[in-house]
Amino acid sequence: MHEPSATSHEAPRAIKRMLFCAWALLDSLPPERRERMHIPEMADPRRVDWDFIPRPDRTGVPLSAMDGHQRTLAHTLMKSGLSVRGYSQALAVMATENILRELDVIEREFGVFAGDFRNPDAYWFTVFGRPGFEDTWGWRVVGHHLSLSFTVVAQRYLTVTPLAMGAMPVPAGALDPLGGHGRMAFDILHSLRPGLRARAVIHDVAPADFVTRQVPRVGAEEWPDPVDLGIVGYTTTEEDRRRLRFTRRDPSGVSGADLSAGELNAVRELLMRYVGTGPEELTAGYRERVFREDPAALRFAWAGGTEPDTAHYYRVSTSGLLVEADNAVAAGQHMHTVWRDLDNDLGHELLLDHYARHGHHGEHLNRRLVSNRQDAEGPLRTDAWYPAQAYRGH
Repeated sequence: MHEPSATSHEAPRAIKRMLFCAWALLDSLPPERRERMHIPEMADPRRVDWDFIPRPDRTGVPLSAMDGHQRTLAHTLMKSGLSVRGYSQALAVMATENILRELDVIEREFGVFAGDFRNPDAYWFTVFGRPGFEDTWGWRVVGHHLSLSFTVVAQRYLTVTPLAMGAMPVPAGALDPLGGHGRMAFDILHSLRPGLRARAVIHDVAPADFVTRQVPRVGAEEWPDPVDLGIVGYTTTEEDRRRLRFTRRDPSGVSGADLSAGELNAVRELLMRYVGTGPEELTAGYRERVFREDPAALRFAWAGGTEPDTAHYYRVSTSGLLVEADNAVAAGQHMHTVWRDLDNDLGHELLLDHYARHGHHGEHLNRRLVSNRQDAEGPLRTDAWYPAQAYRGH
């Protein structure tokens, strides 16, 4: 196992703020709601279920169940994991539920229950593991069109992916959390020379949703689903899925090595627009990696229509990062986006490394469980009365 790169995942200021915010929020809740918000096991399968569609079985506590002070603490926790721009985008995504509610009342004739179905307070906060000094834990905010997943390893390393945001309609009046991303992508596509554009456009049909779907970790090759859950009337064929697949070792699309300096910089900046939703400490490390990496490792791929207000999809990938943006199911008016760390979504490689080195206790706790005094029978262990299984999952 190798030591994680300090420039990539160390974010001490953000992590410290997260810890104290999580404590304050949990301590502010009455016992029953605190129990709903806190899932002690990092291995609980609910931690890796980051889908952001409307669902009846969310874990955690929604904003709607919090009082004014608790809401402030919840928002402060959310901001601790995001840049100012990222936090403002998340707020815009949540606020757009108000627009969707009114559209559903008028266009879909949902009636009075639209206010429960499209609710800007229907965003659930959950804490996993044991948030503490030198501990490994995580937390999440999830609801319609917003999924923020944070993993803290040994209170030293931080991951913030998968980080998914959606928007509908695009724009929603003054609310346009993802419109700038789309305009940048179209500008890049239209600026490419015809030969390069033909290589960038991998298919004339866009996938129904993310090609990598909502898998906890992207595998060697991922194919999109033929349909988008809950969306009627948009399907793709097996040939469409094959053409759209993402292969990590050899992604489709135009290579950064074939782009001019200006084109390459533009694609990198599009990627960083997504990465920059995370805390500034992490963004700086990712930016260094992206701009230092061999351009041949970068790919820009497009599918579907090549003009706004058409069903379209694009992705940007490097050796370690992937961005997907899909706007297929409502004539260019329903955007889903995600950016992913291909090695460390939900802390994957960092967690494996940490557990291999220190087990599930953490280095500091391990030291506290073993006496410093040596005697004829070896170290005097205290785990005779504090068994290791008492810390299972921590």
